Amino acid sequence: KMPTITHNKLVRDKIPDIIKSTGKQAVTRVLTDEEYLVELDRKLSEECAEYQADKSLEEMADVLEVLYTIAAACGYSVEELERVRAEKAEKRGGFADKIFLEEVLGN
Repeated sequence: KMPTITHNKLVRDKIPDIIKSTGKQAVTRVLTDEEYLVELDRKLSEECAEYQADKSLEEMADVLEVLYTIAAACGYSVEELERVRAEKAEKRGGFADKIFLEEVLGN
């Protein structure tokens, strides 16, 4: 009897086929739209934690993939996401100058 490993998490689309190619069986289901958004939020937290743990370019890419997927699930294109990011950077700046706000004094 094969050991059972419970995951209960959103995975990339090709993961079930990759598991099958190893001779194992992946038990999956398709999420509802509501469940999908909840699980995408969980996946974003997971990927951010993995990035913070090892700071690799691969983990950065995983965070970006999840953000792009969340945008699409909410009805936005990658182009719209980038446009809003660029507009905010234009109005309020980015983070390149390393400015750390300690206090605001006055009324």
